[in-house]
Amino acid sequence: MTQPLLQAADLRGAARLTTDAVAALVSLVEAMHARIASLPRLPGSAAPPGDERTRGLTGLVYQTVRGVAHVVGGSAEALLGWLGPALTAPDPRQPPRAEREAIVAALNGLLGDHLAATNNPLAIPMAFRHAGRELAPERFAIRARLPTASPRLLVLLHGLCMNDQQWQRAGHDHGMALASELGYTPIYLHYNSGLSVSTNGRILAPLMERLYDAWPVPIERLVMVGHSMGGLVARSAIHHGVQIQRSPLRWPTRVNDLVTLGTPHQGAPLEGAGHGVELLLGAAPYAAPLARLGKLRSAGIRDLRLGNIVSGRASDDGTHAQPQVSLPETSRCYAVAASLGESTDHLKTKLLGDGLVPVGSALGRHAVPDRRLAFADEAVVHETGHLDLLSSTEVFGLLRCWLG
Repeated sequence: MTQPLLQAADLRGAARLTTDAVAALVSLVEAMHARIASLPRLPGSAAPPGDERTRGLTGLVYQTVRGVAHVVGGSAEALLGWLGPALTAPDPRQPPRAEREAIVAALNGLLGDHLAATNNPLAIPMAFRHAGRELAPERFAIRARLPTASPRLLVLLHGLCMNDQQWQRAGHDHGMALASELGYTPIYLHYNSGLSVSTNGRILAPLMERLYDAWPVPIERLVMVGHSMGGLVARSAIHHGVQIQRSPLRWPTRVNDLVTLGTPHQGAPLEGAGHGVELLLGAAPYAAPLARLGKLRSAGIRDLRLGNIVSGRASDDGTHAQPQVSLPETSRCYAVAASLGESTDHLKTKLLGDGLVPVGSALGRHAVPDRRLAFADEAVVHETGHLDLLSSTEVFGLLRCWLG
């Protein structure tokens, strides 16, 4: 039996998100209306403070449209909830449909913080998975699902807008390949990549402790491999785990190896470009309300601008709002960068990196010495894109060498 492409919760979540979008669009139009109406009539006269609400009959019209949108949206959501039992229910014994998982993961990457704040059913709750199905961090559940669990535990963390099933690419999965050749048992993290990296790190820290305590055999080697944002989340979880004042968690100091693949440790310029658009729109009087469209980028995406892994945000002048967090001292840390160019000196390498992350950022390099990250070993794979890191035989060779 194949899983349904859409579930009842998906339809309710989509209805709620549509309602939010309509209400936000109405507020955006009203804000532009109010801003234009408040601009000075005469040259040289000062404009009154910007107001995002209109008054009188005009304000009543906008308020009514927003109210109708919420009423219609609430009715649709209630109807879908009533019809839910009539829809095909997912089979918990089967992994979810890859198409659905990809769509929901992308939506969470873009709007995940909003989905979580509004309790939208589409928001992804953090969980461990194996073979596409959720794995509770409990000893009995692990024994039942993984009777041959080995002392070598491998935790893999996906990147922005992705999910655990997408570690499988072009017929290859680094986790399963390491299981076959080096005896690791791979566990895949599934999380809402639209939440801030720090939030995901704080959620993951105690979840990793539960997994560590529940593992059915004594752990001889604990390894974390993060692709793109996943590397930041892994670093954040280790940092938060050792920062707990009353009772620091045990697992962070037991991580033997941490490998990051194309992780923007020093930021990703594409997010910075979106930030620049946001600033430019905010500086223009008529277009100022449109600046909020730039802010639709999730907290997770905004964290990628400078590679933030702890609470706080990047300031408008491009500086960090919190000190740099160094690599964990008790773990061997490795970094792999990809390059679209055929060599280190190639123009594509210098300008584009892997298409999303510059080579220097993926290797933790920075113009300020105190901000550089000292990896135990690092490598650059050429003529490889950001997503190709997941299927690269050269990358797997590095993993086999470092983790063997």
